[in-house]
Amino acid sequence: MIRIALILFTALPLFAGFFPSTVHTAVASVKGDTITLRSSFPANGMSGVVIHSYGHDLRAITAYVAQTAKGRAKVISRDIIHHDELPTIKTPVRAGDKIIGGYLYNNVMLLAPDADTYAKITSSYAKNWIHPDLFAIYLSKRGDGFPTRENLNSFAKAYQIGLIAIARKNTLVLMDPISGKIISKKTLSNLPAKAQFPFYMHFKEIKEGWFSKSGSGSYYQTMEAL
Repeated sequence: MIRIALILFTALPLFAGFFPSTVHTAVASVKGDTITLRSSFPANGMSGVVIHSYGHDLRAITAYVAQTAKGRAKVISRDIIHHDELPTIKTPVRAGDKIIGGYLYNNVMLLAPDADTYAKITSSYAKNWIHPDLFAIYLSKRGDGFPTRENLNSFAKAYQIGLIAIARKNTLVLMDPISGKIISKKTLSNLPAKAQFPFYMHFKEIKEGWFSKSGSGSYYQTMEAL
């Protein structure tokens, strides 16, 4: 009980200003894949979506962008929604297009070393917490044994997740899975020495494929590599 109380005490102060706010802005100018924003996102590395209006109340998300410097962003992907039966949107980003920076940032998944840490962090802030069990099932279907920036990116796009919170050895970080950048971090202490691999979930292991064995390794080393 003493250790659990210490985790709660150290986790609670972390969240003041820890999660960047969603920002509604617009494209001021475009040069190639480089965009000037009318107003900046709160942090570099934050991603956002570009919304183009076709008139008659018809709008569509046409691209993902990520802020590279204050007031400047870069187009990082045009693969918004892939479906074999739907045409690919090829509309270029144009001045005047709307942008939502921090799109879906209220939907967060936490990778944690154990159930106690997961419970304390998720109960400390009002977010739509996506349980890592869903990610574990996704990895198993892909044949992956542990998280990478690539499978976090594809998972986030498929399940509309805006942020990945990661409990590392001494730090709680926020990663934008679309840009692959760490956008916020805070000190986190009193974490367990023994952690579940590859992360806390209700399953004992992730099956990597029909003929492969379950993965093994270090939770903390895996999280540091992300």
